[in-house]
Amino acid sequence: MIKLKKISGNPYVNKKEGNTLIDTILVNDILRNSTTPLMIFLENRIRDNINSFCRVFKSVFKNFQCFYSFKANFLPEICKIIQSEGIGAELIGLPELNLALKLQFPPKKIIVGGPYLPHDLIEKCIKENIKEIIVYNLNDLIQINSIAKNYHKIQNICIRINSQKFGSKLGIVLDKSKLIKLTNLVKECENIRLTTILSHYSTQMNNFGQFKKNIESLIENIKILSDAGINVENINLGGGFPEAVIMPETQLREIANNIYSVLSNSEFNFKNIYFEPGRYFIGDAGIFLAKIIKVSEDRWIFLDIGNHICPKFARCSLRFYNASKINEPHKFKTSIAGIVPTDQDVLAKNYFFTKDLKENDIVMVTNVGAYTLTFSNRFPYTLPKIILVKNRTITEIFDPLRNYDFSLI
Repeated sequence: MIKLKKISGNPYVNKKEGNTLIDTILVNDILRNSTTPLMIFLENRIRDNINSFCRVFKSVFKNFQCFYSFKANFLPEICKIIQSEGIGAELIGLPELNLALKLQFPPKKIIVGGPYLPHDLIEKCIKENIKEIIVYNLNDLIQINSIAKNYHKIQNICIRINSQKFGSKLGIVLDKSKLIKLTNLVKECENIRLTTILSHYSTQMNNFGQFKKNIESLIENIKILSDAGINVENINLGGGFPEAVIMPETQLREIANNIYSVLSNSEFNFKNIYFEPGRYFIGDAGIFLAKIIKVSEDRWIFLDIGNHICPKFARCSLRFYNASKINEPHKFKTSIAGIVPTDQDVLAKNYFFTKDLKENDIVMVTNVGAYTLTFSNRFPYTLPKIILVKNRTITEIFDPLRNYDFSLI
């Protein structure tokens, strides 16, 4: 039996006899029916990541609930996989809500909110009996209460508090004036019920110190609310987890145990604890196959993708491999640029790559499953074809010539 060697720490991306294998299919076989740039999602990896995350947190917290962050990747086929695993949905707008309901996410497993809550979004949430509306602005409570009253319903509310991370503007700072305002609104608004408090600290949190700051901020604000006579049942620690290859299950378990320890030492007893993973579920399940279209004398290579579809803003843990020469040592500093006509379109500088650089070599970029599509600017090129791979089955889930765009409608 030929032993496979993992690439990028991903068990579904391997070397085999000098070839690159994605799940159980050779890259060359995939490219027989597709051209670059090509985006690939690994269904088995998505399911593994979901199962790992839930296994860890269910073993530590008996009252754990999980909501997938749609903004990480709202491709319907990806969301279908997540829904089939029994995960809830965390959404920010009406298009995402319509998609989640179409994919049959149960309303009681959907939480919706953000800095902008238009009337039609609130109304849809209330009509569909959505679990919670997340509020970033106390003034939104008045509108929610009014709409809920018209439908003779009580709407559960989650308050997002500002995590106090330097520079953060999202969420509510519970200073004296805001606390008085919230206390009055809770008394006056009979059709809302404050059930949960949320704090989300950052993204790509790879050490417990960041999680600890988030928890401490949450506990401090719970105490402020309690002293004002406002008690919440549930806590929501948001997401912020890196790709699963960056945080293996052993480290994830350590994070979960430490979170439990800090919460256990607080005076607060909570009914449920929520998490909103996005990147952890699908980040390392996404791969780009690109082609070298130009090689310069100073070891710069240009690919047929760039920041338009693999934006730095996505903050992915990008890894680059010469899939055409996968057995050659990747230890020669190389800079990698894209095709957008600007000097800003740089994917990596002084990255360790193969010594031999040739046009038409296939470059594999890993860890691109989260935020690349949702943050892409699409300028000024055709979108890539997207396929879903499971074992030896390839399913085309997006074709730019047929679907035109993958934005939510």
